[in-house]
Formats: sequence, structure tokens, C-alpha cells
Amino acid sequence: MSRVAAIDCGTNSIRLLIADVAANGASSPLADVVRDMRVVRLGQGVDATGELAPEALERTFAATRDYAELIKEHGAARVRFAATSATRDARNRQVFVDGIRDLLGVEPEVISGDEEAALSFAGASSVLPATGEDAILVVDLGGGSTEFVLGDSNGVIAARSVDIGCVRLTERHLRSDPPTSAQIAAAEADVDAALDLAGQAVPLDRATAVVGVAGSITTITAHALGLSKYQPERIHGASLDLQTISDACTSLLEMTRDERAALPYMHPGRVDVIGAGALVWRRILDRLSTVSHGRITTAVSSEHDILDGIALSIRDAE
Repeated sequence: MSRVAAIDCGTNSIRLLIADVAANGASSPLADVVRDMRVVRLGQGVDATGELAPEALERTFAATRDYAELIKEHGAARVRFAATSATRDARNRQVFVDGIRDLLGVEPEVISGDEEAALSFAGASSVLPATGEDAILVVDLGGGSTEFVLGDSNGVIAARSVDIGCVRLTERHLRSDPPTSAQIAAAEADVDAALDLAGQAVPLDRATAVVGVAGSITTITAHALGLSKYQPERIHGASLDLQTISDACTSLLEMTRDERAALPYMHPGRVDVIGAGALVWRRILDRLSTVSHGRITTAVSSEHDILDGIALSIRDAE
């Protein structure tokens, strides 16, 4: 067993997992030592400007300094830092890469959408029961992009990353509090176009089940469950019918910012973007219900995602 550190730097948050990783074939491949999340909004304004903002970079660097101390304190032997949508889109990403290298002593990887999708599937499927030949769709709903990964017990069948996410759509469309019907319709049109694009690469109609990962989806699950606080142990593995999830999404989308901020399970860094996340998740599940001809009636939430996949990839590279 070896101790590794995985960092996932997305459009909205940066997350750290320090874990002890077991050999291939173990029933519990990861034993958490530290799991931490900071909302740094690295993707602030990237959709409009094409560049990472100086203040967003500084927030991200500050969190990385803290993570470097934790990695040193807990003695992680190997570190992998993966950056996703916002960094892929930014013209000035070299400033980010240089800053992270100086702070951590490792080269940050700006991974492709396809690799992001594969890592998300590896993380989510690592804690799922064996599915045999049944195809499971993992949906990783992020700040700047959403990954669709279809796979089974043999691995990934098909994957596609598309540019819809809670930060991107909030900045692009959902500017009112709460958003207007016209803003919602414009955002839904973007989601529908992205789903058409994803469906060209991923046969969505083959999915027999759907697993949703990342903070927007787990927060929506907390809302649907009516939790008194954010409880990962209640959220992870929760299977809810599509109508219950859709109702929770609509509720979050129609709330004011102050109403969302008052929810006991809402992270402060998600308050202004969860409405867009809810809109995306609702639209995705509507499409899946249609293309599966009613076969998919529930969705499962997972607290294990790309971060776990990054940690496992360090083991697999040894």
C-alpha cells in the first residue's frame, strides 16, 4: 500500500485527496487520509475573456500552498495535479502552470476532456457493485464542462466532454436573481445542443443506469433528501426517482440567492451557481428518460469521482 496525493483543479473548486492506495483487485482500493475542497472559482470570467483572472489565480495559488503543507505533513510519496475545463480554455494558462509547479514541485497536467471523462468513470465505478455487461452512464457535472462516460465492468465504452457547466452557464445566461424564463430558455438551448453533441459520441440509449458525480449533483441530492446539513454518508449511493430529482432542481433554480444561501447543506461557494447546475442536471435526466424509453427511472449520486480516479491513476502508473 502506498500513500498518494491527488489534486483536481476545476472551474469552480480545487480539491485534495491524500489516500492510501491498495493493490489492484482490492475491494476497497482507497483509504482516505485527507479529503478537502475549496471554492476558488478559477474559471471566473474565462467564458467571456478567454483568460484566467489575476484574482482567481491568486485564490487558487493560496489553496495550493495549503495543500502543499498537508501533503508534506502526511507524507504522500507521489502527487498528481490535474486541471480541467477552465485551464484548457485559457490563453494565459502558462501562468497557472508555472505557479503550481513552483508551489508543489510537480508539473500540473492540463488534461483533455476525454481523459477527464475516463478518470471520472474510474473514480465513480471504483465504489460501485460489479455491473457485468450492463452499461452505466457516469455524468460529471462541473463548473465549465460536463463529462458523459458510458462503461461497464470492462472499462470505458465511449466518452465525451462538452462545454456546459454551472459557472459557464451562470455567467453566460442566468444573470437575474432569480433567473428569468427567457434566461432559463437560453441556457436550456445550450444544454440541448451539448447533449446532441455528446450523443454523437456516446450511445446514451445503451445506458441501463446513471450515476451523477461532483458538487452540483451531490448538493441537489442533499436538497432532494431535505438534509439538515451536508452529509456525505447520506448522499453517497442515494438512488432517487427522476421526478424527485427534477422537482429538487426546479426548486433550486427558482429560488433567490438569499434563499439558497439559507439552506443548511449549501456550500457558500455554490450559492450563485447551483441554479445553473440544477438546470443542467434536470435537462440531462429528461433526455436520458426519453432516449431510454422509460428504462431509466432513477439516478444514483456518488461522492467518489475524478478525484478518486486521479489517485487510482497514480497507482496504475507505478
